[in-house]
Amino acid sequence: MISSIYLCKDKRTLQTKAGKNYYSMQLHDKTGAIDGKVWDLSSGIEHFESMDYIQVDAQVTSFQGTLQLNIRRVRKAAEGEYDPTDYMPCSKRNLDEMYDELVTMIHTVRESHLQRLLQMIFTEDAEFIKNFKIHSAAKTMHHNFAGGLLEHSISVAKLCDFFAKQYPVINRDLLITAALCHDIGKMTEISGFPENDYTDEGQLIGHIVQGVIMLDEKMRQIEGFPVKLGNELKHCILAHHGELEYGSPKKPALIEAVALAFADNTDAKLEGFIEVLDGSTEKDGEWLGFSRMFDSNVRATSK
Repeated sequence: MISSIYLCKDKRTLQTKAGKNYYSMQLHDKTGAIDGKVWDLSSGIEHFESMDYIQVDAQVTSFQGTLQLNIRRVRKAAEGEYDPTDYMPCSKRNLDEMYDELVTMIHTVRESHLQRLLQMIFTEDAEFIKNFKIHSAAKTMHHNFAGGLLEHSISVAKLCDFFAKQYPVINRDLLITAALCHDIGKMTEISGFPENDYTDEGQLIGHIVQGVIMLDEKMRQIEGFPVKLGNELKHCILAHHGELEYGSPKKPALIEAVALAFADNTDAKLEGFIEVLDGSTEKDGEWLGFSRMFDSNVRATSK
């Protein structure tokens, strides 16, 4: 039995097959997220809503290879009982070190207009930098933690750097710029913590189109920015999900766009698998259950 305070990120009232109401919740603390269930809505369960901080007494169980809390008692936590910053799941990597790595990569871009664009976005706008460093890259699927957007952007850029070395036909400056900028639209698509949820702008426009709008506004401020280069960069962003059914307004028509789409998908899928492994209680070589991301039953590799 554990007794702890969590941020109730989401609360739903559902029914069992027998028609009995129960609560299904997503609970967060600084270590990450866990599903919670209140099967018995008795007097020990005080009223609370989504986005409340709640004190719970619960038993830890395992369901399909994933930890879950079977909650017996709940009350709203009082101010002073918790620090909101403790309820932000964070990257395992140091944010300042990752930001320094990003700036170093910017300096490797030789084309003057592209480097100027990157400097305007990532080194000169203090408010943007502050928020970018702690923003998540997703609501649920992958890198859905503080620093996730920064970590994902760097990882994608590193993969793209490898592609450029392996295939010299690739315009490295264009590809690295696209990699670092491909998800900047998520700054407006997804709200900050503790909500970390889709905004109206995110629902209506989406991060791909919003990212292109943001880039276009910056490029217009750079004197003599080549129109063709700008269109190629915007195309890479528009096509970075690879397929129309995955949300890309355009399919890749440039080799750099193809490389970016592969790098983005590779990092998202591998990080997603890592998060499945981290959230599992099963041992190496044992099955973890069905994963929606991979549309398959998955397991950890035996050692």
